[in-house]
Formats: sequence, structure tokens, C-alpha cells
Amino acid sequence: MAPAEAPPGTATRGGPREAPRETAEAEAAQTAELSERSVRLARHFQGKIETVPKVPVRSLADFSLWYTPGIAAVSRRIAAEPDASFDLTGRWNTIAIVTDGSRVLGLGNIGPRAALPVMEGKALLFKFLGGVDAIPLPVDVPSPEALVEIVEHLAPAFGGINLEDIASPKCFYVLEELQKRLPIPVWHDDQLGTAAATVAGLLNALELTHRSIGSIRTVLFGAGAANLVTSRLLLKLGHDPRALTLVDTKGILEPDRDDLDELMLHNPWKYRAALQTRGGGRKGHLLEALADADVLLAASTPEPNTVRPEWIRAMTADPIVFALANPVPEIWPATAHEAGAAIVATGRSDFPNQVNNSLIFPGVFRGVLDARARSIPDEIVLAAARELAQRAKGRGLTREHLLPTMEETEVFPHVAAAVATECVRVGVARVAHSHDEFLERARALMARPARLVEALARAGVTPPMPDEPRPRTPERDR
Repeated sequence: MAPAEAPPGTATRGGPREAPRETAEAEAAQTAELSERSVRLARHFQGKIETVPKVPVRSLADFSLWYTPGIAAVSRRIAAEPDASFDLTGRWNTIAIVTDGSRVLGLGNIGPRAALPVMEGKALLFKFLGGVDAIPLPVDVPSPEALVEIVEHLAPAFGGINLEDIASPKCFYVLEELQKRLPIPVWHDDQLGTAAATVAGLLNALELTHRSIGSIRTVLFGAGAANLVTSRLLLKLGHDPRALTLVDTKGILEPDRDDLDELMLHNPWKYRAALQTRGGGRKGHLLEALADADVLLAASTPEPNTVRPEWIRAMTADPIVFALANPVPEIWPATAHEAGAAIVATGRSDFPNQVNNSLIFPGVFRGVLDARARSIPDEIVLAAARELAQRAKGRGLTREHLLPTMEETEVFPHVAAAVATECVRVGVARVAHSHDEFLERARALMARPARLVEALARAGVTPPMPDEPRPRTPERDR
């Protein structure tokens, strides 16, 4: 494929570029404005989701069917056959969004109460994009073991569990323990969702810059939930471990680090990564890691000076830079382009090239719920990543269109169908359909929420945004 036309301000190294300072200042101002408006709207709407009945209630007599005495027969059926709960209740389409609030967005350990607005937003995305009913469950627990225990006790109510915003390294323990114990899919979006979106974006960035996964040198800055899983997926795709370097706050993860014994005891996931990649043959810190690297995948501190322009200049020509921290990236896109980056992605929807787990989890959960999967192995994560990457090509890959946006909702049913089909292939599905059958089911279920939102707005049940001008009408003009 011929190289895509570079966006304004991203000419090849040494050529003229727009000065990035004004653009960076505008990006910072845009962030502040969005934050202020979000608080105003949260106070106005007092929540983003609510429970709505899905059955007819014509009179009080209907409650004898939906509740007592008729409901006893439904309960007896499930008691005799537990899997009947997927057919006779909403369990087939309901998941829990569980967090302890220990690492929320880029805000850190703000606790379960402050995490609730984020979990509500996640539930809204699950419903609107995936057709999935998601219940926000921030929980106040004293330990990782207690978090595992409470989710294990809640599991009979749900068809899947989405773990969210749990600090590393305990998030790895919680995910692995729940995956062992529960017969339903357990997913940690900050690990698996972000990693899958990152892999999808990287696959297309490599195609645009005429590189291959087996020939690149990659630096993963930040060795937490997302990047440790991203490194694992890259190795499964054929990345050379000798050209893969992970960097945390203490430097490059490699076998001669002074704290390796401590990592072995307290963070075995980092320890294994250090041994497996051996630092990609590098020692030192980020600057040493980036020398002649093709790719920087940053998932670290949400501060736009975390990655400096001179470090990007130390990379190979036309590097790929993903600055994925939220709510602000490690380097502003304009600054990264000015430093020579050929392709820049962030985790935000208001910049080009959003690489965010919101592009992955709606389709993944639609797929695993439709297949009634028992688990989500890495093969399913990679199936979602590949399908998302492939779908971007329908509108044409460019250096400002690596992946579909959340507005390209036709993509999500295809990801769902790919996931469900892979569940059947690897043997974790309770039900088996063809790819086309899964696709049609996903399309139908994912289309319903948009119609519901439109109908509620037309009926005046959902109030309009309070701080936007209302459209002019003949009545208002008089």
C-alpha cells in the first residue's frame, strides 16, 4: 500500500511543520472545557442510566405473572437446571462492572464512590454500543482476596464480569483467580480491552509505514495492566522478544535489575516479562530504550510532558507513537508530530486515532454473551483485535484513520460475530451458530438501544442537553 498523505504539521523529518505550541495549548484548553461541562451535566442529569421495565404491565394483575405466584414455577425450573437462568431471566445479556476504585482513569486511587460516575459511563457505552445491560458495582473491599470473593458470590446474577479500574499488580491476581473460579467470561478492560485496541491500531500503523510485526523494535512505556498484556499479545503475534522493551518508573525491565527478587515476590507478572524479553537487549531508562525504536506504546502518566520531544527524535525515522494515558496523553499529538512521529494515536475521542478499549469491549461482550462463553482466552482477544483492524480498511486507512471511531457503529456487530465464532472454534461456547447467524443476532441486539434512545427523546422522557441551543421552530420564532 502506498504511504498515506501526512496530516498537516507532520512533514518528514527536516521539512517545514506548523509550530505546535498554539495547538498544544488549544488541546489543553479543550480538555478543561470538556471537564467543566461534564460536571455541569452530571449535576443536571444525576446519573447516566436507569432501570426500565421490558415487559408489559397493563394492570396490577400482570404482577401475578412477573412476580408471585407465577414466578415460582420459573424459579423451580432454574433450581432443577441452573443453565436455564440464561433462557428464563435477563442473565443472558447482563454483566457486572466491578471496581474497587483503586486506579480510575488517570486519577489514581480515588475510591469506589468517586469511581461510580466512570462506571455509569461505562454502563452507558455497553448499552448504547453493545446492546448489553451492565450494572455498575463499585465495592469497598479491604484486599484483593476480598474482591475476588465478593465477585464470586455475585456471579450467579450475571452472564459475564467486566473488571474495571483496579490497580496493578492486584488486577492481574483478581482476573486470574476469577477466571479460574467462574464458569462465565471475566474480562479486565484495562488489561485486555486496551491491549486489544492497541494491537489493532498497531497492526494498521505498521501497514501504513511498511513495517511488519516480526521486524520492529518496540518500547512499551509503563508496565502496568495494559502494557503487560499488550506485550504478551505482541509475542503471540510473532514479535521478536529480543526487540521488545518494557519500561517502568525504575527503568527498563531486564534480568539484571536490582529489584528483580522483589518483583519475583510481589509482581510476578513484571518478573516474567523481564525474563522473557530480557529488556530487549537494553539497560537503563526510557531514552536508552527508545534509541532507534520503531514504536512507542505509552500507557503511563497522564501528563503531556511525560514523553519529551527529544526522546521521539532518538527513535528511528517516521516512528509510531501511541500516547494512551487518560484523561490527557503523555505527549500532545501536535508535539509528537513536530518531533518527527509519522503516526500518533491517543486514548481520546476528540483527537484523531483514538486507541481505546471502548472500540473493543462492546463487540467482545456482545460476542461472548451470544455464544454464552465460559471464558475469554487470548485467542478471542486477538480475534477481536484483528477484526477491528480489518474494519478500519472499509473507509480507507490513513495516518489519521487507523481504527474506526465509536461513531462507526456498524463495526461492532462484526467484532461481536468474530468473537462469538472464535468462542465456538476454541471450544468455550455453550451455543454454536454460524458466523452469519451470530452477525445477524448482534446487529439486531446492537441496533435496539439507539432506537430506544431516539424514542425516549422524541417522547420527552429523556430531557435535552441543558447547555446547548435548542433548534429553532415556528412556535419559538413567533
